[in-house]
Amino acid sequence: MAAQKQVLTVPTDKGWRNKAGNNRPISNHRTKKLAEKAGRKLAMERHAMHVVYNTDGSVQRKVSYP
Repeated sequence: MAAQKQVLTVPTDKGWRNKAGNNRPISNHRTKKLAEKAGRKLAMERHAMHVVYNTDGSVQRKVSYP
């Protein structure tokens, strides 16, 4: 079974970043809200899972867009 594609929304020292599942940066944002919105759109376009992290590194939410 093939691994599911992912878009990750993660904190950085300068704000928030969306990354592809292979850790390739896709976009940077000042706020978590803006990063989540952009990440959700990317995940929908890519039919991927959107994984949103908290600042402590824990997973806040996972949503799959088939």
